[in-house]
Amino acid sequence: MTATPIQFGIFSVGDVTADPTTGRTPTEHERIKAILTVARKAEEVGLDVFATGEHHNPPFVPSSPTTMLGYLAARTERLLLSTATTLITTNDPVKIAEDYAMLQHIADGRVDLMMGRGNTGPVYPWFGQDIRQGIPLAIENYALLHQLWTEDVVDWEGRFRTPLQGFTSTPRPLDGIPPFVWHGSIRSPEIAEQAAYYGDGFFANHIFWPTGHFQRLINLYRDRFEHYGHGTREQALVGLGGQVFMRPNSQDAVREFRPYFDNAPVYGHGPSLEEFTSQTPLTVGSPQEVIEKTLTFREHFGDYQRQLFLMDHAGLPLKTVLEQLDMLGEEVVPVLRKEMAAGRPAGTADAPTHAARAAAVRSAAARDGAVPNDEPEQEGAAV
Repeated sequence: MTATPIQFGIFSVGDVTADPTTGRTPTEHERIKAILTVARKAEEVGLDVFATGEHHNPPFVPSSPTTMLGYLAARTERLLLSTATTLITTNDPVKIAEDYAMLQHIADGRVDLMMGRGNTGPVYPWFGQDIRQGIPLAIENYALLHQLWTEDVVDWEGRFRTPLQGFTSTPRPLDGIPPFVWHGSIRSPEIAEQAAYYGDGFFANHIFWPTGHFQRLINLYRDRFEHYGHGTREQALVGLGGQVFMRPNSQDAVREFRPYFDNAPVYGHGPSLEEFTSQTPLTVGSPQEVIEKTLTFREHFGDYQRQLFLMDHAGLPLKTVLEQLDMLGEEVVPVLRKEMAAGRPAGTADAPTHAARAAAVRSAAARDGAVPNDEPEQEGAAV
């Protein structure tokens, strides 16, 4: 089994945005089909991960991540399929447990999740919840989800839903190992604490705020990961977001991307492109400039396990996004893999995969004399 020190991939927020250069807005059907094409392209160019957001409001379309990822599981062979947000606050933990365990089986283990609270306040009342309880909901709902995946029979009572008595979530996780969970946050130390408590991953989607803010969150997570006895600070599992737009000539990249940046639904009509690129991970330039800036992330945050880029947003045409993925897979990621592996300290955790986690469980059982240390029938998919 080949270890994977760091996974590279893309995430989609699934916005339906007019192309500012043509004025044309894709239909929802076109946008959904485009996301599926982008995901398959990610595997074709050698990326490790595709992640989709979960949104229930215009201008976004990915309201059903399991439907999308289940389709992609049948259309890909090695791509790790993830969420860029699973709304732990407004989804029923029982339904999350069942849906993603089912998806895990369908995808032969090529599934993980990123828990989050979403990007819009009104989603809470749409699903019968109170935004003022966002953090308590995130903490309680994940505690229940974790219990549903790790215990065969659950008795549970909390503040925000009806109690459970003698309940078994089905199907049970593949090989008895739940999907790996990342806890995503852009601002909340409570979520970094939660990730550390469970020994899960912490994903800092640092695409909007300055580096110093995320350094504090990640350092808190690393310290608390060690405090709870899951390993050293360096063994904590960290993921980072990023944004790129590339052309062989950096001036061409800036000229082409500027109208999309200026009209994007999430940051358009705010700071200038130059201000944004100076303060956030957004890189608009040549592949070499993307490589150089991405390598600075390790200087700021330490060695980490997952790097996801946002590339298919702001009304960019599908043809352009596919060209971006060609450059990312052919010119950028191979160099990043080599450079990041070269300086990686011994003992740093590898990126989590189902196959590697299953092997660790078997090895531990063999050491304890519980079972022979042989390969399982279901190996999952290492990426």
